[in-house]
Parts: sequence; C-alpha cells; structure tokens
Amino acid sequence: MSTESDLEARSESKCELCGATEALVVYEVTPSSDTSSDAGVDQSILCCETCSNQIENPEQMDTNHWRCLNDSMWSQVPAVQVMAWRMLTRLRTEGWPQDLLDMLYLDDETRGWAESTGESGPSDDVVHKDSNGTALEAGDTVTLIKDLNVKGAGFTAKRGTAVRGISLVQDNAEHIEGRINGQQIVILTKFVKKSG
Repeated sequence: MSTESDLEARSESKCELCGATEALVVYEVTPSSDTSSDAGVDQSILCCETCSNQIENPEQMDTNHWRCLNDSMWSQVPAVQVMAWRMLTRLRTEGWPQDLLDMLYLDDETRGWAESTGESGPSDDVVHKDSNGTALEAGDTVTLIKDLNVKGAGFTAKRGTAVRGISLVQDNAEHIEGRINGQQIVILTKFVKKSG
C-alpha cells in the first residue's frame, strides 16, 4: 500500500486536522523523527488544501479555521499531535489557542519533534500585566481605573468603563488594544484592571 492509501485508511479519508473530506493531500511533518529518508505514514498526515496552504503560508492564516484543533489535538497519532501543537503555538497570541496548548500533553519525544522547527518562540515572551500585577491575555475584559482622554477621537473614556475582548501589543508589555465608543484604541496596562 502507498503512504497515501495508508493515510486514507487511518484518517477515514478526512483531513486529520479539520475533518474536511475534499482536496486531501499528504503532508510530511518535518523534520522527520525517523532517520530514514522516506517519511512514510508515521511522519505524515492527510490534510486538506486549506490546512496545507495555511501551514505553508502563515500570512494567510484564518484564525477561526484552526478552532478545529480543539478536537484534532486529542488524536493518538504523533504526527497530528505535532501539527496541532505547532499551529496552536503560532496562534497562541489570540488567547484561546494558549488555553488549548495548556491542556495538550505531548510525551518527550513528540514534544522534541514538535519544537524542532523552532516554532516554540522566544522563552522570554512579553507578559502584559494590569495595574494590580495580574497577567492579561488576549480576549480578557478589563476596566479602566481612571478617566482617559482619547487623543484624536474627541472623547474621554470614563473610569469604570469595561473594555471587552482586548488584544495584546506583542512587542510592548505596557500596551493593550481595545474598543471604546466604537474606536479601537491603545491603552496603557497601568490604567486598567482585569475584570472577573
């Protein structure tokens, strides 16, 4: 049997990441944990063109497409676990992927394979903290602790205003972004406290 037919049998002819049944391709999960030249079934997954294109072209990533990893990360197939870990790691700044990563257990060999591309990112990640020193994550709701004059928008954001679904400014631990009065603004973390 060929690698493709073996993968079709293992996956029941579905994308092993999102479950799609159309336009399936064999995707080799590099670098192979096997030292032989042929990757074979154990180092490959069957995935749809949508997943494959987004894996290869991170700039085309559709974050919501990857919510499928909520199910596929529990696969017993190491190659699928590796790809789930890598994609969640790429997306972890969105908030929900970090929660899934925290739940995902990989044995040492599989984790080594997953990290072999260097996708784990820097270990000194920027940590955003509110005025009380509580860590903030993307998607959190925060409350303003003082009136803020919003330059250029012509209004003052009042103390006590809730800002829902914040996003983190990746390279600056003191800045978050959120929407107030329909305007997306940058807010200093020292002027907010995490809600709930």
